[in-house]
Amino acid sequence: MTEARKPKNEARAAARAAANDIRSKQSKSARRNKILVQLGLGTLILAVIAGVVAVMLTAFKPAGPGPLNMGSDGIRITQGLVANPTDAIPAEGAPTAQPANAEGVVEITIFVDYLCPICGEFEAENSAVIKELIESGAATVEFRPLAILNNQSQGTQYSTRAANAAACVANYSPNSFFAFNELLFANQPQEGTAGLDDATLTALADQAGVSELAKITSCIDDQEFKAWTKSATERALSGEFAGNNFGIANVTGTPTVLINGVQFGYSYPFSKDEFLQEVMKAAGQQFSESE
Repeated sequence: MTEARKPKNEARAAARAAANDIRSKQSKSARRNKILVQLGLGTLILAVIAGVVAVMLTAFKPAGPGPLNMGSDGIRITQGLVANPTDAIPAEGAPTAQPANAEGVVEITIFVDYLCPICGEFEAENSAVIKELIESGAATVEFRPLAILNNQSQGTQYSTRAANAAACVANYSPNSFFAFNELLFANQPQEGTAGLDDATLTALADQAGVSELAKITSCIDDQEFKAWTKSATERALSGEFAGNNFGIANVTGTPTVLINGVQFGYSYPFSKDEFLQEVMKAAGQQFSESE
């Protein structure tokens, strides 16, 4: 080999070596990228599977017990705005009626949906009268939250979330229930909107002066009593509710108001005088029957 050709051969060899080195690096890079893509896909698949499993576990979660102090599917508020304590409805169990009131004390039962605008109007007109009747000892009031207007809250199931929040307060801070019920209606969203979010429901519970706020917050966020809300609503609509000689076959809408078990046939627009007269009439009848 002449001295002139030697540099050319060396240059070609160096070029081939450089090309091979580049191809080797590209091949390694391609393999590395392939592995990273595979790992990324694997992570994504695992995340999707985890999400599906979480949804399935939520969907098929066994029904737990109902809230404390709502053994009848409602909470009874007595003199002093104090809740009558009851055991919870066991999982897959049935409600039991509240004990009979003392002689002369009227029993008022109100079935409500917290998104129902007519319920809101009834509350606005009669809440002061109801509070006075309770505080004077003339009557007790049992509130039975239902969820029948879920399809009117843009998919957020506000009726269920609000009823669940009410159940959370009944369970963890029952003597704050009356105040919380008032606040839910005072801040009632319009039908057809998304309703209040869970953070706002929690803030209203705090405003009502609840104890155990941390537990109530978790209860609202986790919808601890969602299954109970569904069951209580189904029982009311089918007439399988516990009642003290209720004079109705089933609940057909809200508000449904019973005075000593007899449905109050209210006029619309509402009149607090009409409601009070019916309560006093029931009290008079009860007194006459006891003589």
